[in-house]
Amino acid sequence: MSGRSLCVALTGGTGYVGRHVLPRLLMAGHRVRALVRNPDKLTNTDARLKPIKGGLFDDAALRELVKGADAVVHLVGIIMEVPRQGQTFERVHVQATQRLLATANAAGVKRWVHMSALGSRPDAVSQYHRTKWQAERAVHGSGLDYTVFRPSIIHGPDGEFMHMVKGFCCNLFPPFMPYFGAGLLGRGGAGRLQPVWVEDVARCFVESLTNPRTVGETYPLGGPDVYTWPGLYETCHRYIPGAKRGRKAMAVPVWYANLIAGKPGVPFNHDQVIMSQEDSVCDTVKVQEHFGIELASFEPTFEAYAPQII
Repeated sequence: MSGRSLCVALTGGTGYVGRHVLPRLLMAGHRVRALVRNPDKLTNTDARLKPIKGGLFDDAALRELVKGADAVVHLVGIIMEVPRQGQTFERVHVQATQRLLATANAAGVKRWVHMSALGSRPDAVSQYHRTKWQAERAVHGSGLDYTVFRPSIIHGPDGEFMHMVKGFCCNLFPPFMPYFGAGLLGRGGAGRLQPVWVEDVARCFVESLTNPRTVGETYPLGGPDVYTWPGLYETCHRYIPGAKRGRKAMAVPVWYANLIAGKPGVPFNHDQVIMSQEDSVCDTVKVQEHFGIELASFEPTFEAYAPQII
């Protein structure tokens, strides 16, 4: 596939990472068939983009999505479960991936590029990471030429995470920037982070399609800088316009966070609390060598886009 234009079946094209992957696919000269529930959310009018209306549990839509495709870029995932809407980690991460893999195989698709997560492993403490691992296993066993990416937290001006951080810095409530800390009073450490810029993630996804070196590879993906949660918040606070003066990062004890997690109006679940206590860091040597990329440092990149956080 090296150097040629492809027909790419894309899932998650209107999501956070997808909004950055899609234009890069088109700029690279590829044709894109994008699975979307609401085609109106695809504002790109490029003639090489074809919306396919439907979801991952719509057999007819999946067949239409992969018809004539050379490759699948599968980005769909969730961080919060909404069981009443059929959004569970098992259903979205595992079952949907298995269904799309089977449909792609039946259509003769040869290439698959997959979004997983740093921390994915069979014995993970969170269901989020365990189901990400199960999806990876399905990809590995599919017979397709695959590439898997496992990013740490992905940052950019239009992402939900940075929108949340802006709220912590600027809103009247809470009057501090909260993170989850271990111990009775929350004074113990939380995990470390290695935030990776969304444009670097998008670049790697698109370039992997025509880079034969990436076939059969799994790439941990993080930026060059490692932060603690309070360190990351305090760095962001320096550059966000309108941030409240003197606002500090403060730990919420894990035991209390788990007590209220998942309750109505609480914007986090048990898995997020658990995962926050683990390191989300990695060695980036392989991804930099295979893609010839210098991963963007967090602070100067954040400073440049902080005024545009939505």
